[in-house]
Amino acid sequence: MYTVTQTVTFSYGHRLMSYAGTCRHAHGHNGRIEVLFAAEELDALGMVRDFTDIRREIEAWLERHVDHRMLLRRDDPLVEPLEALGEPLFLMDVNPTAEAIAKEIFDGILAAGVPALEVRLWETDHSMAAYAPPRRTQANP
Repeated sequence: MYTVTQTVTFSYGHRLMSYAGTCRHAHGHNGRIEVLFAAEELDALGMVRDFTDIRREIEAWLERHVDHRMLLRRDDPLVEPLEALGEPLFLMDVNPTAEAIAKEIFDGILAAGVPALEVRLWETDHSMAAYAPPRRTQANP
């Protein structure tokens, strides 16, 4: 199995509802994602996937959806005033934890045609969360 990983950075703000720690306050991050791809065979050029294509596709999705936006739970009281001010938002059904954001990015780029195996979100230099869908197992014949 061959694997490649593309790293892309983006900026975002968020806060966590019903959380006792400091992340209950609106704050921002310069996040870094690592997107993992795998293939059993290499393509005609000897690649799993071209890094240039990967970066372009991932950055396009990030820029349209989460880069320089506030990521908030839909029922967050900040949504209404920020929308009234015209601030760019990305609304989620759950708290915008690093784990949930990694899943949103995975699902979003997959829907955009980027066949990732896993997304890792580095929220800080020391804190990372990852999402990969459950692996399907084949039944024995």
